[in-house]
Amino acid sequence: HYQSKNGTDLVIGLPNNYRFAAANAVQSRYNSEFVPNLPTEEVFASPHKDKVDGIVYSSKALSYNGNIIDKFFLKFENGKVVDYGAEVGYDTLKSIIDFDEGSCRLGECALVPFHSPISEMNILFYNTLFDENASCHLAFGDTYLETLKDYGNMKEEDFKKLNLNESVIHVDFMIGAKDLDIIGYDFNNKPHQIFKNGNWTI
Repeated sequence: HYQSKNGTDLVIGLPNNYRFAAANAVQSRYNSEFVPNLPTEEVFASPHKDKVDGIVYSSKALSYNGNIIDKFFLKFENGKVVDYGAEVGYDTLKSIIDFDEGSCRLGECALVPFHSPISEMNILFYNTLFDENASCHLAFGDTYLETLKDYGNMKEEDFKKLNLNESVIHVDFMIGAKDLDIIGYDFNNKPHQIFKNGNWTI
């Protein structure tokens, strides 16, 4: 459960066999391994495609195909974007959301402390592979298979049963803020404070 004073109030459900991964060699669904970004500050997981509800506000501008999207919000119901807006780059945001069947759902949720080395540089690089390491972020589109336990032994039909999102695209956008709180709930619905005021509590 993500909450911050800018209006973010978002609940993200994870599949039963999820795990958080770091940005080492990542296995994509297209059977290729790659290192997504260096340097890295993030740990990330893949959401259940139907279990995202609430509203989230961006905290940094997003550069996408040479266009800037800034000061935008997304409202989710049952995993799907049902409303959105942007002060800058509305048409570009719309093109991402409407790109294919899975681009209106999330494929990643990543945790990055507000007081990380890249964040404290206070520079917007206009390059997602740097900017996402300065902020907690989410991503439209495709998931990373490494975020599943025993993913190497799974078949395509196994992934389908887990309700992970599929898309041709994967677009990260930043939501971290200095007052962001994140509470995780275990399988007994017991709350655990993960982030407080933008930083790790564990």
